[in-house]
This record gives sequence, structure tokens and C-alpha cells, in this order.
Amino acid sequence: MAFEIAVKAAVGAPTILGDCPFSQRALLTLEEKKVPYTIHLIDVSNKPQWFLEVNPEGKVPVIKLDGKWIPDSDVIVKILEEKYPEPSLVTPPQFSSVGSNIFGTFVSFVKSKDANDGTEQALVAELNALEEHLKANGPYVAGEKVSAVDLSLAPKLYHLVLALGHFKKWTIPESLTHVHNYIKLLFARESFEKTKAEEKYVIAGWLPKIIGSKRKTLKDSNNVTTGAVTPSKTPNVNHPLRRRVVLNEISSTEQRALPLRRRVVSLFSKSVTEKSLQRIEESMC
Repeated sequence: MAFEIAVKAAVGAPTILGDCPFSQRALLTLEEKKVPYTIHLIDVSNKPQWFLEVNPEGKVPVIKLDGKWIPDSDVIVKILEEKYPEPSLVTPPQFSSVGSNIFGTFVSFVKSKDANDGTEQALVAELNALEEHLKANGPYVAGEKVSAVDLSLAPKLYHLVLALGHFKKWTIPESLTHVHNYIKLLFARESFEKTKAEEKYVIAGWLPKIIGSKRKTLKDSNNVTTGAVTPSKTPNVNHPLRRRVVLNEISSTEQRALPLRRRVVSLFSKSVTEKSLQRIEESMC
């Protein structure tokens, strides 16, 4: 019997597969395991009543198992691995977190309006780390065979390539040859071709997020210009956003003296857990 899975529909095209990277991750897992499934496309701007009744939080993806709808791509992938252990997509524990910060740093960079805020350097540092890992262990994260961590990274890298190319005319440095080869391998897989959103729908999905960040930047600028003050508690210097402010207060000379990795840690505090970051990311679908 085929699984039922609800995933995001394309922006402005509710009958076409949408751009959610977490939905694609679940679909990639189904495809790689050759598990039959039926798709329900959900217009996230106008969610149908039946969907909200079975999934009150309204998030995608969700999969129907034993009569119950289950959300969260992490949970879905784990369930599929348990029910269908062959072919195995298990990632060795020591490799399971490889590339886990790439999507978060990409989101910060693509939405950034300040060329000097360090978000580009943070992303390049994460891609460099992936390059070094692939150089030692590739061509996939865990070696010769694709695994769950690759299926998680593939949709995120797809968004990175398309959104940064479109909105910032930015490309992954050519010097990262292993990363480029990795991306080619992932994007060429049959499972990826069958489950990817069209480029125009990926761009359409990001457009309101980019516009929204522009409006916020303008509002913040106006607050500074007019002397508006937002009441707040004593600043928490350990908060990742406060760390960014602290970083910007360092003189340019001092910044250049800081090791790149140290600056990245300043930007993305370790106090933000992987799970909380994923919740932020999934809310974007």
C-alpha cells in the first residue's frame, strides 16, 4: 500500500510541486528506497481544512502511517529507515552532522543587506569545512554510497545555488572542487530529478522572504534615523544576534586579526541548538 505524504505546492501554482527543501528530503528518501507513495500538494498560503484537521500545526511535510499523520522530516526519515531498512541510508554517527550549519548560514547571507556583516564569510567557512571533509571521505559524505545526510543536504544546496545566484549573483568558489563535484553527483541522481522544484518556483518561494528582510532593514533604519527606541531588557551578549552586533563594533583592523573560524563562531553562537535551528528553517516552508 502506498504512503500518503503532504508536501508544499509551488507558490502561485497549487497543482505543481513546491520548493520546500524539507518536503523534498522526505520525497528523496521515498524515492531512494523505492517506496510507493501518493502526494498531496498543500497550498501553504491557503491550507485546506482537511489538512489542518489532521495536522493542526499546518507544517509540511507530513506522512500518513497506520492512519496517523506524522510531521517533521527528521521523524519521517527515521520511520522510513526502520520500516524499509534496504537499501540502507543510515549515515555513520561520526558523519551525521556534516554540513549541518550550511543552510542556516546560507539563509542569513541571502537575506542580508549588509555586505560587511560577515554572513558571506560564515557561509564560505562552512563550505570550506564541507570541502575538507569530502576531500578526505568523498565523493559522498560517508564515502562511496549516498546516505541520509546527503539527502538532507541536497535540497538545501539546491536552494543555495539558485537563490544566491539569482538574488546576489553569487556562486560557490571554484576552488571548492570537491563541493562542486558533490553537488553534481547529488543533482544528477534520478531521485533528485523527480523531486526537485522548478527553478522559477524556488525563486518565487524566496522572493517574499527577501522582500520581507528588505522591509525590516528599512524599518530598523528609520528607527535609527528618527531616534525611535524599542524598550528591551538588559542585552544578552550570548544571544547570536547580539554577538553579531558585538562583532560589528570591533574595528576593521581588529576583525582582520581574528581567525575566520572564530568570527563565524561569534556570528552563530553555539547556544543555538541544531534542533532549534531546524525549527526556524522548517517554519520557512
